[in-house]
Amino acid sequence: MSDAIDFDSLRIAARSAMTRSYAPYSAFAVGAAAVTSNGDVITGGNVENVSYGLGVCAEVSMVCSGFSQGLLSAAVAAGEPAIIAVSVCDADGAVLTPCGRCRQVLREFGGDGLLVDSAQGPRTLGALLPDAFGPDHLAAVRTEDAR
Repeated sequence: MSDAIDFDSLRIAARSAMTRSYAPYSAFAVGAAAVTSNGDVITGGNVENVSYGLGVCAEVSMVCSGFSQGLLSAAVAAGEPAIIAVSVCDADGAVLTPCGRCRQVLREFGGDGLLVDSAQGPRTLGALLPDAFGPDHLAAVRTEDAR
């Protein structure tokens, strides 16, 4: 499936998004771009906050026209809650593998089969986040509670 994704174009989109990130404290600008299940490309840049814990990683934020909106929230609002591929980069355009927190958030919308760009090439999220907790775990609990 990774052959069907144009990761070069996705990297360019991530780098463009990085230019709109807000990183005055770390000076570590990050951009992200994802392909939705409908083939649309959505982008995001990290948004820091003086209260460090309130900052948002590029994968889960979107900087557009001077305001921030959740990258994945934007996908859901557009009726595209699933993503199939993602690429993340730093200010130099080097590919970054998403942090653990972002991997967990991305799993919700891309599942184990989500293609994640890495320095070694695209890899599945399942390979990067093995044995991850997900919605299927809660479904099992709900089924048991219904009995």
